[in-house]
Amino acid sequence: MNETLTDSPLCTGHSPALTRREWLSKSSLGLGSLALSGLLQPDSARAAMHLAPKAKRIIYLFQAGGPSQIDLFDHKPLLKEREGEQLPDSVRQGQRLTGMSGHQSSIPLVGSPWEFKQHGKCGMWASSLAPHMAGLADDICMVKTMHTEAINHGPGVTMMQTGSQIAGRPSFGAWLQYGLGSECDNLPSFVVMVTKGKKGQPLVSRLWGSGFLPSEYQGVRFRATKDPVLYLNNPESIDRASRSSMVNSLQDLHRHALEKNYDPVLETRISQYEMAFRMQMSIPDVTDLSSEPDHVVDAYGPDARKPGTFAANCLLARRLAEKGVRFIQLYHPGWDHHGNVPSGMPRQCKETDQPSAALVRDLQQRGLLEDTLVIWGGEFGRTNYCQGKFTGSNFGRDHHPRCFSVWMAGGGIKGGVSYGETDPFGYNVATNPVHVHDFHATLLHLLGIDHERLTFKYQGRHFRLTDVHGHVVKPILA
Repeated sequence: MNETLTDSPLCTGHSPALTRREWLSKSSLGLGSLALSGLLQPDSARAAMHLAPKAKRIIYLFQAGGPSQIDLFDHKPLLKEREGEQLPDSVRQGQRLTGMSGHQSSIPLVGSPWEFKQHGKCGMWASSLAPHMAGLADDICMVKTMHTEAINHGPGVTMMQTGSQIAGRPSFGAWLQYGLGSECDNLPSFVVMVTKGKKGQPLVSRLWGSGFLPSEYQGVRFRATKDPVLYLNNPESIDRASRSSMVNSLQDLHRHALEKNYDPVLETRISQYEMAFRMQMSIPDVTDLSSEPDHVVDAYGPDARKPGTFAANCLLARRLAEKGVRFIQLYHPGWDHHGNVPSGMPRQCKETDQPSAALVRDLQQRGLLEDTLVIWGGEFGRTNYCQGKFTGSNFGRDHHPRCFSVWMAGGGIKGGVSYGETDPFGYNVATNPVHVHDFHATLLHLLGIDHERLTFKYQGRHFRLTDVHGHVVKPILA
C-alpha cells in the first residue's frame, strides 16, 4: 500500500512522485487528517464516559480449569443424601453434556466429601477446603449464579477474558487500559503472571492480548526468572548509558519521520521504547521481594518465598497495586478435575487458599482494598454428578457452565453478601442469574466506565467488551 502514485494530480510537471501514504497525509482534507482526528478522538470520548469510580484497579486471581463450586462454596446437602442416584431428567432438562461424560450410561449424583460450615456474621457457607477464604466471609461478595454458554476450556477462558468465545477480541485488561489509560509511567498498566510449573489447559498470550485495539494495550507477562520481562535487559556488552544514547537517537529519527508523515504505529513504537528503558530500573525493584518483612511474607504461606508460585505472585500483585498498575491478572492452572477430585482439590486449595486471603487482608491493612477490586474464580464450574465410574471413594466432575461461583472483595463491592441461589441439586440457577456479560458490565461500572459507551470501531462495527448484552448487577454494589 506504499506504492508510488505517478498518475496523481499532485504529481504533474516536474513534481517528485509521492507515495500513497504521503499523498493522503499531505491532502488538506485527506484521509490522513481524518485518521489523525480519529486517533485523537478516543481520549476525549473516554474522558466523557467516566462515572464516579469506586475502584482504581483490579487484581484478578483467575483459577484456570474450573474450580468445583460444589466442593468449595455452594453447599448442597441434598447431593449427599441422594448420592449414587441418577441425575433426574427434570433437573437436567435435556441440556447438553460434554463429550467426556455425555456418552455415560449412568450419571450418578455425588455430594461433597468435605464438611461445610457457615462463617462470619453473614453466615456464608464454605467447605473445610478453604478455611482462609472462609475467614473473609464478611468482606467478600460470593456470586453463586455465574453462568456462561462455553462448555470447554478454550472458549470458556476466552469468554471470561474477552467477552467472546471466539479468539481475537481484546482482553478485559486491554479494554480497561484503553478506556482509562495508565496511572504510572514506569510500569506496564496491565501485568500478567502464570503460576510456574503447573500443568493444565494451555494459557496462551492472546488471553491477555489487545485484539484489534492498538498493541500498546496488551498485557505484559512477568516471569519467575532472572529477567521477569523477556528482551528487556541489555545484552552483556551494552551498558545503560549506551542504551540510553541509542534510544534517544532512535527517538530523534522517529520524530523526524513523524514530522513528515504521522504514523500511529510509529508513535506507539516510540512510547514502547521509552517505557522499556524506564522498566529496566522499575521492574527489578518491584519484583525484588527481599525488602518485605518476614511477617508479611509468612502471612501468604510457605510458598511465598518460592518465585513463581501462586503465593509469591499474590505478594507481587500487592506490590504492583501499590505502584499504580491498573490491571493485574494471576493465572493458576490445575483445577480441571475430571477424576481424582478427593486428592486434586486439597492440593489446589493448599496452593491458593491462604495466599488469596492474605492478599485481601494485606490490601485491607494498607488502605488499598477500598479502591482495589479483588476477583477469585474460573471459567466455569463442575458437575454435581460423577464423570466416569463412581467408586464411593474416588470420583471426577465434568465441566458445568450452567452455574458456578466467583467471589469479589473491595473496590465498591458489598461484603458479607451471597448473591443468587442455585437449585437444590446445584445444577441450574434458581434466582438472580449473572451472565459473563453482566459480570463484565459490573466490573467496568465499578471502575467508572459505562460498558455501553466504551467502544472501538473495527471493520465497520463499534465493538465493546459486553458485545450487545450486559447489565450492571446493582444489588452487589456498596
